[in-house]
Amino acid sequence: MIVTGGGRGIGAATALLGAGRGYAVAINYQKNRDAADALVRRIEGSNGRAIAVQCDVASEADVVRLFETVDRSLGRVSALVNNAGIVDRGTRVEQMSAARIARMLAVNVTGSFLCAREAVKRMSKRNGGGGGAIVNLSSVASRLGGAGEYVDYAASKGAIDSFTIGLAKEVGAEGIRVNAVRPGIIRTDIHIASGDPARVERIGPSAPLERPGEPEEVARAILWLLSEEASYMTGALVDVAGGR
Repeated sequence: MIVTGGGRGIGAATALLGAGRGYAVAINYQKNRDAADALVRRIEGSNGRAIAVQCDVASEADVVRLFETVDRSLGRVSALVNNAGIVDRGTRVEQMSAARIARMLAVNVTGSFLCAREAVKRMSKRNGGGGGAIVNLSSVASRLGGAGEYVDYAASKGAIDSFTIGLAKEVGAEGIRVNAVRPGIIRTDIHIASGDPARVERIGPSAPLERPGEPEEVARAILWLLSEEASYMTGALVDVAGGR
């Protein structure tokens, strides 16, 4: 299993749960090597197999190197979790720079495309692979729009929804299932980057379940979609958002 952005938050919870269910896990990180290495040690301490690989998913060369490293160290990938993503400080569209928009799309959209491309090369029965499953991380922002805060982020996740549906149809006959999870307000560090660290506790209780979600709750949905229990699901967009 490869988990992009796997050093913390939803990615870390997914890596831990995946390792506990028998996956050898490649934890991708961009900057925070200490967090990724600590997670590897935690998995190894429970008799699991894990490696940490630095990679900026917006860089084609980095993504190719990530998958080649996994090929050598863990074997052919059978599960990909496209979790890496960024957000920026809340602002209106009229105040967004081209650089901000380009970086948002490069990481959140292009990064997922590149990682899925390399996974399909290895998983597809058309290419001699044994099949596999991909789960993309979208967001309920894709249908709510992010008005007044981060329309660019919401739009990037709308692209992930379309990408999930299209890729699922493209590779379904080749033994690959592709689904997406759309989290709501989840208690992770990503909200610090938005400049509003109190957002989770302020907005979370407005969901029908009256609380924010936990990373582990999203991870359980991801692992279910990767498993044979979801063997007849592809192209699905699964909300894990407390009813929002």
